[in-house]
Amino acid sequence: MELLLKPMDRKVAEEILSWQYDPPYDFYNTETTEEEMSERLNGACFALQEGSGELVGFFCTGKSAQVPAGQLQGVYKEVLTDIGLGMKPKLTGKGNGSAFTSFIINCIEENYESVPIRLTVALFNKRAVHLYKKLGFVPDKQFRNNYAEFMTMVKR
Repeated sequence: MELLLKPMDRKVAEEILSWQYDPPYDFYNTETTEEEMSERLNGACFALQEGSGELVGFFCTGKSAQVPAGQLQGVYKEVLTDIGLGMKPKLTGKGNGSAFTSFIINCIEENYESVPIRLTVALFNKRAVHLYKKLGFVPDKQFRNNYAEFMTMVKR
């Protein structure tokens, strides 16, 4: 999977917001609202395309990568580089996760200060937790919102 980093634009953000995941990953489905669109276009989100130009995913950094309930519960107090990511539904569960996530980690390591990287994952998402552990992330803090339990994971 050859990936290219592209700036997020309105057309790409609309496509991402239209993605529909199968259960139980439908937890990640979102609606196209102005609030969701603003978050995608705030400068903290980037599109990932294959060499052919096909959109394959995205990642975001900073507060955009944090779960609001975790912010309220103080799990993000330590200053780390937060990342959030998503892969096109038809590409998930097919062995693409390692190359996809490694590309994002490399982008972060090349473009941000040498601060450890933190991500937040829903605990039910066992395949993502397994992947992140394989890539060197270790479990850190846990919290919940009205819909799910989450865990932060850190790569130092």
